[in-house]
Amino acid sequence: MPKRTRVSRARPKVGLALAGGGPVGAMYELGALRALEEAVEGLDLNRAFAYVGVSAGSFIAACLANGLTVTQMLRAALSDEPGMNPLRPEIFFTPAYGELVRRGFRIPRLAFESLAEFIRHPGAHSVGAAMSYLMQALPVGVFDNEPIRAYMHEIFGLDGRTDDFRRLERRLTVVSADLDSGSAILFGSPPWDHIPISTAVQASTAVPGVYPPVCIEGRQCVDGVLLKTVHASVALEQGAELLFCINPIVPVDAAAAAREGRLPEDVVVQAGLPAVLSQTFRTLIHSRLRVGFARYSARFPDADVVLLEPGAEEHDLFFANVFSFRSRRHICRTGYEATRRTLRQRRAELGPVLRSHGLRLRADVLDDPNRDLWLSVGLLPAAPAPRAARPRRPARSVTASLGRALDRLEAEAAAR
Repeated sequence: MPKRTRVSRARPKVGLALAGGGPVGAMYELGALRALEEAVEGLDLNRAFAYVGVSAGSFIAACLANGLTVTQMLRAALSDEPGMNPLRPEIFFTPAYGELVRRGFRIPRLAFESLAEFIRHPGAHSVGAAMSYLMQALPVGVFDNEPIRAYMHEIFGLDGRTDDFRRLERRLTVVSADLDSGSAILFGSPPWDHIPISTAVQASTAVPGVYPPVCIEGRQCVDGVLLKTVHASVALEQGAELLFCINPIVPVDAAAAAREGRLPEDVVVQAGLPAVLSQTFRTLIHSRLRVGFARYSARFPDADVVLLEPGAEEHDLFFANVFSFRSRRHICRTGYEATRRTLRQRRAELGPVLRSHGLRLRADVLDDPNRDLWLSVGLLPAAPAPRAARPRRPARSVTASLGRALDRLEAEAAAR
C-alpha cells in the first residue's frame, strides 16, 4: 500500500515482517529476500530497524537479526559444506517419539474408563461418546520441535551472535500464540525478552497437530499464525516507516491451471485430505491478511507497507515436497523469480516510494535476463525442475530414501 513521496533520509527506518508456511515457506522467503536485496540499492537486510517473524518467518528473521546473511542461509539450506551448519530436513521432521509413547501409555486406562462408563450407563452412553475417551490418547504433535530449538541455540552460540533478545543490536520480535487464552505473546518485548531466542522460535513454529505446544512459564505456546498471518502491525507500532512483508501462504488457483492443462481436474480433492486442509487454511488466512492490510492506511498513515507474495498460479509451491533436495532448490528459485517479477511489474509504483526512504530500485538488475540465484550465492546451478508438480502418494521409507539418493545424483550430474 505505498502511497506517497517524502524527503529521503540517510538512515531509513526499514522493517521486515515474515510470515510462516513451514519449511517450504522458509525456502520461498530465502529466495524472495535474495531477490529483494539484489534489486533494492541501499537495503541491508542485516541492519533493518525492526524484524518481526511468525512461524517459519521467525526462523529467518532471528537469523537476519543475528547477522546471518541470506547467502549464508541459502548455502546452509542447500549444501552440506563444512562450517555452514547445514539445514537438514530431520531438524524439522524428527518424529515425536516421546509424545507418542506418553500418549500410548494412556490407552489402557482410557479404554478401561470408557468401558466402565458404557457399562454403568448403557442407554445414555453411546459408542461415539465411549470412543471420545480414546481420542485423548492421540498425540498433540507428530514431530518433535526440540531439534529446531537445539539447532538455533547452536548457531546463535557462535562468535558474534547471541541467543538473548536483550543483547541484539536490532529489534527482533518473535510472535507466538497462547493456546489457552488465544492471546499473542511477543517474545523480544518485555516481559518476554528474557526467553532465549531459540526457545521463542521453537514456540512460534509449533503448528498445532504438527508440533506439540511449547510450555514457557506456564503458558502453552503455539504458532502465531493462529492470530495473524504476518503481524506487520508490530513493526509499524515500533516506528517502522517502510515495511517489507513477505507472505508465502496463498491459495493455489488449481482451476485455472486445470483449464490450461498444467494440472488435472479436481487436483486438490484428488490429492486427499492434506491438500484440502492446506487449501482451506491458505484461503482463510489469506483473506484475513487482506482485510488486515486494508486497515493499515488509516492506522499508520505515515508508513509505507510493501507486501510481496507468490501468485495463485504457483502450484509447484502448493504441491512441493520439502524432503527432496531438488524441491527445496526449486522453491527457493520460485521465491526468487516471483519476487523479481513482482518488482518489475510494480516498478512505477514502488520506485518513487523507495526513493522517498533513501533507497533505489535497480532496473539494471531486474531487467537482466541472465541473473541466476545460484551463481549469485556461489552455488552450482540447480537441475531443471519438473514441469508440473502433481501430487503423489506418500512414499514409503525405502522409496523415500531412494528418492533422496536419486535427487543427489541428479544434482551432481547436472553440475558436472
